[in-house]
Parts: sequence; C-alpha cells; structure tokens
Amino acid sequence: MLNIFKKKAVKVTTAPSRRMVIQVPIRSNKYDAAQTTTKNEKHWSMADSLGPNLSASPTVRATLRNRSRYETANNSYCLGMVQTLADYQVGTGPTLQMLTADAKGNKVAEEEFNDWCEAVDFAQKLWTMRVGVAVDGEAFAVMITNPKLKTKVKLDFRLIEPEMVTTPLEEYTNPNVYDGIEYDKYGNVVAYYVLDEHPSDVRVSVKQTYTRYAAEHVLHWFKPLRAGQKRGIPETTPSLHLFANLRRYTGAVLSSAEVAAALALTLYTDAPAGAEAADLEAMDVIDFDRQMATVLPEGWKLAQTQAEQPTTTYAEFKKEIINEIARGLNLPFNVAAGNSAGYNYASGRLDHQAFFKRNTVERCSLERCATDRLFEAWMMEAVLWENYLPRSIRMLPKWKHQWFYDGDEHVDPTKEAAAQDTHLKNHTTTYAEEYAKKGKDWQVEFEQVAKEKEEMERLGITPADIENKNQQSKESANAEK
Repeated sequence: MLNIFKKKAVKVTTAPSRRMVIQVPIRSNKYDAAQTTTKNEKHWSMADSLGPNLSASPTVRATLRNRSRYETANNSYCLGMVQTLADYQVGTGPTLQMLTADAKGNKVAEEEFNDWCEAVDFAQKLWTMRVGVAVDGEAFAVMITNPKLKTKVKLDFRLIEPEMVTTPLEEYTNPNVYDGIEYDKYGNVVAYYVLDEHPSDVRVSVKQTYTRYAAEHVLHWFKPLRAGQKRGIPETTPSLHLFANLRRYTGAVLSSAEVAAALALTLYTDAPAGAEAADLEAMDVIDFDRQMATVLPEGWKLAQTQAEQPTTTYAEFKKEIINEIARGLNLPFNVAAGNSAGYNYASGRLDHQAFFKRNTVERCSLERCATDRLFEAWMMEAVLWENYLPRSIRMLPKWKHQWFYDGDEHVDPTKEAAAQDTHLKNHTTTYAEEYAKKGKDWQVEFEQVAKEKEEMERLGITPADIENKNQQSKESANAEK
C-alpha cells in the first residue's frame, strides 16, 4: 500500500549571503497577562510549562486524590454534589433498546440483557464509577468471568481504584509503559498493569504482585483536559481549598458564638484608674442562682455579652462560596446547595439547561468508555449459546442499539406539557424523542396505551369518565380537609 504520508527528502542548496542577519528578541507589551510586575509576580509564581503528564504525575495525582477523598468524607456539601452528579448522569442505570429489524428478537435480547444487569449490579457499579471520576479523577474496571452468576452469560466487571494501576518495577525501563498503561508505537493502549491487592490494604503482602490485562478487558473512564493526557485528576481539584475554607469559616463562626454565649454576664466600671470602687479580682467567676436578686459592688455595673456571630453577611458568604464551587462542577446553584429559595420557573429552567447539556456529554462519555463495550462483550458471549438469542440477532455483524436514562422532571409540568403538545402538533418533535426525554421506550409505551384503550372499550368507559372520577376524588379530599 502506498504511504501517502511519507515525505520525500529534498536537498536544498543555498548561496552564501553577503548580509549578516542578527536576531533581536522582540519585546511585546500588547498582552497585560504576559507582563510580570511586582504586583502580580507572587500570584503567577506557580505557573509552569510542564507537559500534561508531568504536571499530573503519580505523586501529584496521589496528593489530589487523597485530599479529594478526605474532603468528600468530611464535607456534606462536597459529598452531596458528587452524589448528585452520579444521580443525574447515571441514576438507576441506562436501559438498553435494540434497534435491529427483528422486533421480537430485540425484545428477547433486551430482557436477557436486563436480567444480566441485575445479576452483576450494573447500575450501582456505573454509579460508583461516576463518583470515582469526580473524586479520584478516573475510574477503572476489569472484565472478568464470574461462574457464580445465575445467568447464562458469565461476564462480569470488577471495579478497581486508580492507585492499583501502576507500573511494576521490572517495567520502569520500558519506554512504552507509562503509569501502569502500556502503549504501542501509534499511541494505542495495549495493556494495563494492575496490582492484585490494594497497595494500602490491610492484607497487602510484602512483595506486591500484579496482573497484565489486555486493553480490551479494561474499562478506563476519565476526561482529559489537555492533549496527550493519559491519567485523570479529580473534578473537585479547583474547589478543594474552597471546601476547606467553607468548613473553617463555619467552625470559626460557631466557636465565636459559643464563646459569647458562655459568658452570661460581665461586671465593668466607668471609674478611672485609682478612683474609688470596690476591689475585685480580675477574671474572677461569680456563680448566680436562678431568679436571684443581688447587690453589685460599689462603683461596678452589670452588662450582658452581646453575640456578634453570625454576622448578616454569613449566609451571603456561604452562598458565594457554594456558587463558586458549583461552577467548577457544572452544577446549578440550587442543586449544589440543596436550596431553591428565590428561584422561579424561568430562572430554574435557564440554570438547568447547561446542566442537562453536561449530563448528555457525560452520558456519551460513559457509553464510549463503559456501557457500549460491556454490551458488545455480553453479545459476543451470548451468541455462543445455541438458541439463547434469536438467530436473526446472533447472525448480525453489529448490533445497533441505544440507551435510555432516567427522565428529568420539569419545574412546571403544566407549561412543559403544553409546549410538548404544541411541538407534537407542529411535527417539530416525535413521540420517540419525547418519551426518550423521560427515559422511556416509545414502543413499550404505545403497547401499553393500546392495552389500556382496549380495556376501556371493553368496560365501556371513556377518558372523560376517568377525568370526572379523578375530579370527584379531589373534591372529596378537599371537603374532608
């Protein structure tokens, strides 16, 4: 095959020049951000030109990963945001819909795959992987054979933590192995080196052993931010110090309020130094009984300590910090804070549009890195069983399919339903698209509608009768109240 990318060597001859060219460095003052002054020198002192993999070296990633795990374990906001990301983007797990020409065969394959998903805890493992991407920066899983499964397909996948993927000592001199991942000369992943035990586990042996897994048996989910980046860093990285500041400020306010509350009363005097007033011992403590009247020492007055914390800016400060954190995780503020006070329908929908777009992107990444590969591995094993799947499905070279996810509930269902009805009448959308937004299969829903319609005709009732019955139930419930 002719290599069209192969360049021909061309010999170039140049005549000697009589003019001497002196290269003078050009100094440009066009960009303010490129200037280093006494005012910004300290701010930019940590900026470097390291490559994507050296800046995210194993030591750096371990530090970020450990701090991210610590903050997630101890900060309720951090834990809530990470879990919310997984809830929205994975939820109860994606549902398979086959798109081949054989409708009956599609249904059989979908049912068998769903049974397998329940057997291997498919949804929970994907949910944990999404949490791992946020907290650890990446998620790994190894495809294995599990003979204990009650399904015919014995495929399973085992989750592993990022620190278990590391380069063995004997492979340190191999230029094709970087941080536990082996590449070919074209940059394709060939294999992963995985420790048999967690390096910090209680049962870890003195001599750590590892297994080399072929790339087609390993799922690696992470999002590279730079070209050539081979391992991921936690999504919480830019906001770790903000999470810490949030906890520190809350603790400081609480401590200040506790100190003020602990001092019930104080004695003070307006008399100048040396003036006549009863002698009292400084910092002395006096016990008072409830409902007791007392006489103060001569020249002294009684005052109650005024609590200065929390200040009026306390809530605003926490709100701004949470909003800054949420931006880095692409969460709407009300979702990140768990508080929708002050939101209306318009602002809620506007804030959530970017979030829903992010969910779509994340789900595409999940499908590319995990679900599509698991489905194909499942099909490759399923077709080996005689009569397990219909012949029309088994003989296909490729199995066209798509995934359905949990639907997103809208802020105002009435307005959303009216808009949906208008789009359907104008043919600017389809029933398949609208059902997909709710995480439902339009064919299954149409079959259910047909069954309900047939049953209504058999009983001799109409939708108006059902509406009247519901209205009567509402009126009766209101009357009881």
